[in-house]
Amino acid sequence: MFATRAARHRGVALGALLAVTLVMMMFSANPSVLLVQRGIGYAFKPFQAAVDGAARGVSSVVSAIAEIDRLRVENGSLRTENARLQNQARTTDELRREIQELTALLQLRNGFDYHTVGATVIAREPSEFRRLVTIDKGTDDGVLVGDVVVVGGGALAGRITEVGGNYARLLLLTDTTSTVIGQFANNASTGEVAGGLDGPLVMSKIDAAAKFGPGAEVVTAGIELAGGIRSPYPKGLVIGQVVDVRQDPNSIVQTAYLQPAANLENLEYVLVITDYRGGLQPSNQQQLCAPTSNGTLPDSEQPCATPAPTPAPTKKP
Repeated sequence: MFATRAARHRGVALGALLAVTLVMMMFSANPSVLLVQRGIGYAFKPFQAAVDGAARGVSSVVSAIAEIDRLRVENGSLRTENARLQNQARTTDELRREIQELTALLQLRNGFDYHTVGATVIAREPSEFRRLVTIDKGTDDGVLVGDVVVVGGGALAGRITEVGGNYARLLLLTDTTSTVIGQFANNASTGEVAGGLDGPLVMSKIDAAAKFGPGAEVVTAGIELAGGIRSPYPKGLVIGQVVDVRQDPNSIVQTAYLQPAANLENLEYVLVITDYRGGLQPSNQQQLCAPTSNGTLPDSEQPCATPAPTPAPTKKP
């Protein structure tokens, strides 16, 4: 009974749906209905265009946001890669600079007439008024007080003033207490070169007749006086180049200002000359000299070497 009723209901619904479909087909074929449909479509066309435009705009915004996010990620990756490459370039440049500096020292050592010990600068004097550095070699490596220190190209750096077993203190050429007798490489004129801290080296007491100008190179004079007295510095080490000259027409001397040959403010590697000794040579190498009236050499730099008196033999009673 219930099944029959349900079947009847389905049959009625299907018939009604079929009737509605037939009616709609009849009306859709009617020209008046088609005209109304076209009018409604035309009236709503601007709204449809607006809706379509809005949809396209939303789609474009969504696409732009996605593209911006992708570019942001790529930009971050590029920044990271760029930083890595910059660090790598800096490391490469630093290694190249160190290799060049060490190669220059090796070439100097191979062509040098003196025995040297390589050392690394490990500390600097914190005072603004001193120019001292500490190196990592000392008496254990044969380094002694008074040893001369050079850098690449044979440039003079200074002298050792204090030494321990595994360290030494180097007084730089630019310290105000440093004094070196310099000589122009193109003539025999000499002068006294003193340190100037942050300024140029000052070469004073130069003969007024000496001819030189900016760019002239100054080296250590390495004067060896009669009696076997040697300069504290070997001859020919490069001190610097003239950058300025001051001459007083009424003076018998002139003054030059020098740019140090080495960058002493950023020293890293040096060579210590361990087999040169200034002052009096060993007694078996000394030559006798004639002292001045007061028994000293000119400018009272060093006492003159004189032969030791030979004791007279004692007579036996």
